[in-house]
Amino acid sequence: ALFAGAILARRGVRVDAVLAAPERAHRAGLAAFRDAGGRVLELAEAGPANLIVDGLLGIGASGPVRAELVPLVEFAEHSAAPVLAVDLPSGVDPQTGEVQGPAITAELTVCLGALKTGLLVGQGPVRSGRIELIDIGIGQELGEPELARYGAADVERLLPRPAADDDKYTRGVVGVAAGSEQYPGAAQLAVGSARLGGVGAVRYAGFAHREVSRRFPDVLVSETVTLAGRVQAWTVGPGLGTDQHAVASLEAVLSQDVPVLVDADGLNLLVSRRELLEARSAPTVLTPHDREFARLFGEVGPDRVGAARRAAASCGAVVLLKGFATVIATPDGRCLVNPTGHPSLATAGSGDVLSGFIGSLLAAGLHPLDAAAVGAYLHGRAARSAAEHGPVTADDLIPRLRHS
Repeated sequence: ALFAGAILARRGVRVDAVLAAPERAHRAGLAAFRDAGGRVLELAEAGPANLIVDGLLGIGASGPVRAELVPLVEFAEHSAAPVLAVDLPSGVDPQTGEVQGPAITAELTVCLGALKTGLLVGQGPVRSGRIELIDIGIGQELGEPELARYGAADVERLLPRPAADDDKYTRGVVGVAAGSEQYPGAAQLAVGSARLGGVGAVRYAGFAHREVSRRFPDVLVSETVTLAGRVQAWTVGPGLGTDQHAVASLEAVLSQDVPVLVDADGLNLLVSRRELLEARSAPTVLTPHDREFARLFGEVGPDRVGAARRAAASCGAVVLLKGFATVIATPDGRCLVNPTGHPSLATAGSGDVLSGFIGSLLAAGLHPLDAAAVGAYLHGRAARSAAEHGPVTADDLIPRLRHS
């Protein structure tokens, strides 16, 4: 921050520095700052600014902001000036993104060398604003990242597309076991998105078969999983209920040797039926929100990446922990975070859309981690697009998935 101030001062900008701990200030940075004409002030002397550069805490910080730094954080938070944070906003935990007290909210975070985990999860994405990653020549020394995220190019590369010699069966068929007499809409949302994930056909099994058939005449319907026919993957759980029919549907789906995504009521049924997961050899993807996660694996806590990793290792499934920054973990410890989260996804039924879409990507042949990541990415992008036109409902997401 002091070196940045020196560069600005040499360009003719008036730059004032308030030192958090003068006795520990970076000597070379402070010397360069003063040589360039920068001024060191007490906080009480600091006036209105056009820009605030936050260099209070480094990436070794942990816990809440120390008491002597709180007035500086509050000054920045109450200022009308935009804040540029160095590496990450002060008060955000570098490892977990947790905020335990006062913290900076930046409009831009300049991240040096590599993205810090705390920028991607927890409060990090909310507090950091736009993130600019600056290469400082240490990439070869970093090794394998503990957390990664897919970008638009990754998603474009992975999206399934039909080949010239494909037919509807070679493209893959996804089964959807969802909905009930109480929640027929969940079936329609899951089926609606499943049609868009690159498969050649969708089979629906459940109570809402009449409603599904009326809305989507291309979908093959049946009343039960056992009558549905052959599929390459299943989505099970949205709006399924918890009665004996729901239990039978879940058991029938999980007994098949194909990839399965389990969501919503399917997750709730697994709480007392973990043996259904343990008996599987084919891939499984679980998509809990925080409360469903707590019922299955215990409270999420502040470390969402660690929680998702532990859950995936304990159950042998890919775990997609939903949130503003959705975290996806595999049993072998690989972990991705989705960069396209949007507040409008906090609406009833949006998870049903996500589960149907990921199930379709599984049936189209994507690796479970890729299917989960691509699904979450496009789901978030669809929400951003829909939000440009006003309040978003889950049904708004389906046509946006087609163009996201």
